[in-house]
Amino acid sequence: MAAKRWLPFVAFLLIAALMAAGVWMSRRSDRDALPSPLIDKPAPEFALPVLHEPGRIVTSKELRGQPYLLNVWGSWCPECVTEHPVITRFAETKRVRVIGYNWKDERADALAWLERFNNPYWLVLADEEGQVAIDFGIYGAPETFLVDGKGIVRWKHVGAMTDAIVRDELLPALDAVEKGR
Repeated sequence: MAAKRWLPFVAFLLIAALMAAGVWMSRRSDRDALPSPLIDKPAPEFALPVLHEPGRIVTSKELRGQPYLLNVWGSWCPECVTEHPVITRFAETKRVRVIGYNWKDERADALAWLERFNNPYWLVLADEEGQVAIDFGIYGAPETFLVDGKGIVRWKHVGAMTDAIVRDELLPALDAVEKGR
């Protein structure tokens, strides 16, 4: 009879242990755990409005000719605030066009966010409905893509950019793009 009383408690402990193990394992920062099928393939075609000029549509074809970094962000995204100074510092180098991709956001909220945190982007595209994100395989913000001048995705990072990621991953990928590899 006493064993029956402990059974729910033991079941609870087992479930809690399994959940804790899942959380612990998901904390890995290994971006290769989420490989992108787009690497070394053409970036999806798109036509999106410019956040600051909603009547102006920019297409993926218009961006070809020079590489660009596409940074996915939203005003609702706490990690986007964390990475914003890193994106800003990188954009200030003017080594490559840094394009903001405002995802699933109200225009007024996105504009207010940029006003508050400053706008480091060469251009900000708006995808309020998130339709283009499906083609890119975006499932969260922030995410960042390096696209070469021919429109081929050469690098992707899931999560907030850090100075170390810029130094150790992005810059070598950009070097390779600039050398035509």
